[in-house]
Amino acid sequence: MTNFQEKLKQLMDEYVHFVYNETRNFPREEKYSSVSQWRRSTLSIILNYIEGYARKKLLVQLNFFETAYGSFRESKYLLYFAYKRKFIAEQKYQQGSKLVEEIGKMLWSEINSVEYRLDINKQSA
Repeated sequence: MTNFQEKLKQLMDEYVHFVYNETRNFPREEKYSSVSQWRRSTLSIILNYIEGYARKKLLVQLNFFETAYGSFRESKYLLYFAYKRKFIAEQKYQQGSKLVEEIGKMLWSEINSVEYRLDINKQSA
C-alpha cells in the first residue's frame, strides 16, 4: 500500500470508530433503524476498500471501490440525518463532516486512478 492508501484506510478506520462511538448515545428506538444502518454503511466503506485493494484484476478492484463509494454516500447522508434529528451535537457533526469530506475526495481519487489504469491498458492492448 502507498502512503496515500494507508492514510485513506486510517481515515476510514477513524470514521468507523467515530460512528460507533456516536451511535452509542442515540435514542433506544433508533437501535434497529438509523444506528444499525449508519454503522453498517460506514463499516462497508472500509471493508469494500480493503477487499478491493486485495483484488488483482482492475475491473474487480474498481467494482469494490465503487461499492465503497456508494456506502460512503449513504453514510454521509446518515451523518447529516443524525445532526438534523439532534442525535449528535454540531461539534460532532463538524468533526464527522471533516472526516467524510477527506475520505470522499481520496476514495474518488482512487476510483479515478483505477479507471485511468484501465483506459491505459485498453489503449496498449
